[in-house]
Amino acid sequence: MSNQTNSETRQWGSRFGYLMVAAGAAIGLGNIWRFPYLAYQGGGGVFLVVYIIVVALMGHPMVEMETAIGRHTGKDAVTAFQRINKKWGIAGWIANVCTLMINMYYVVVGGWVAKYAFQYIVSGDFGSDKQVYFDTFTSSTIEPLIWAALILLFVSIMLYFGITNTVEKIAKVMMPVLFALLIICSIWALAVNENAIEGVKYYLLPDFSKFSFTTFAQAATQVLFSVGIGWGLYVTLGANIPKENNLKSDAIMVSTFDTAAAILAGFVVVPSAFSGGVDIESAGPSLVFNVMTDIFEKLPGGRIIGVCFFLAILFAVISSLFSFFEISIRTFEDNRKMGRRNATILTTVIIAIGNVFVSLGFGLLSNVKLPWLDANGLGMLGIYDWLDTFTAYLLMPIGCILVCVFIAKVWGFKNYEKEVTNDGKFGRVTLYNKILTVAVVPVFMIVILLTVFGFIK
Repeated sequence: MSNQTNSETRQWGSRFGYLMVAAGAAIGLGNIWRFPYLAYQGGGGVFLVVYIIVVALMGHPMVEMETAIGRHTGKDAVTAFQRINKKWGIAGWIANVCTLMINMYYVVVGGWVAKYAFQYIVSGDFGSDKQVYFDTFTSSTIEPLIWAALILLFVSIMLYFGITNTVEKIAKVMMPVLFALLIICSIWALAVNENAIEGVKYYLLPDFSKFSFTTFAQAATQVLFSVGIGWGLYVTLGANIPKENNLKSDAIMVSTFDTAAAILAGFVVVPSAFSGGVDIESAGPSLVFNVMTDIFEKLPGGRIIGVCFFLAILFAVISSLFSFFEISIRTFEDNRKMGRRNATILTTVIIAIGNVFVSLGFGLLSNVKLPWLDANGLGMLGIYDWLDTFTAYLLMPIGCILVCVFIAKVWGFKNYEKEVTNDGKFGRVTLYNKILTVAVVPVFMIVILLTVFGFIK
């Protein structure tokens, strides 16, 4: 977007361009980094089944609802709600706070990806113990901050020139490349691992005895994080969509792209970790870095594939950050009447401060703990874990509930139907859609909240 505020100057150049930017926003660390280790921890097949069901019942309708709010107003996440009802700006501000907090650790992890991509380019050497390499790097004081700063500066500079032109052009090329690389790596991973078939069975065949409310909550929360709902992402992106676009089919395609990327990433990581005997419980967020480097070490031409794979993930990270940053930039620009440059600088400074604390939380500030109160009493979490829990398990569910209430009770289904269907051109809002909005999505969110606070397990 440029310094102009006219909504037409901000419109996406094409439907394909929008879909690639939206897919780029959704497809990121949530799919390739977070999903595989949660799927493994959550029982493999049963987690996958629950995840797909939740995407269909919650992810797709939420994308549809948020996009409609954004397109109807053509404004930022705060102003969009206020244009329909002045009292509802709080929903947009909650989304902004959530997004800023996510960016505080997302950029740091993005820096890790950049480091690994660079290491593959210069040597491909991660030592004999991949976990030690990862721990040594992430716990150091200066180097992770440098990589995070490079990511931060690149995204900020690019956004100064406008998300609807520069980013759209890049996304049209890189998103198809990302999918191609994931497919190639999936095939190779299955080919080189001796016991890969057992890992595939674990990943695809559900064992419902492993199902629990915790499994459901983790899968549902992963949908929030991966698809990008409940924190203003599609309200912001939707503001740039031309009126003639079919929002219903766009929402289906974005949800499908996102789910496909997550499943493909799982095909790379889960069977490899399974056959390699990786300790998932202890590996956690480091799983992708450890498993993938080990896989590529065994593959013919593994270093080249490693370069391509981590560069592809890096683009997925950056393409997500473009949209994540834009949520706050657009709010400062439209709602607070700031110029594009000042809004970008303010957003960057806030995120940069958070990046410092998150990065140091893995090393110098590893003893710093933040309070978390639940049914079991007062607990203490590290900086990264606290931010992850507060955003994914609290603010995002609250954001989804607020959107559902807003659609059903404030804006009204009749007005919502006019926007999302282009006055009936693309179908109608059915009873099924209404049930998802007023009952299914809110109940899913309540389960997440009750689980994270320890009331159910």
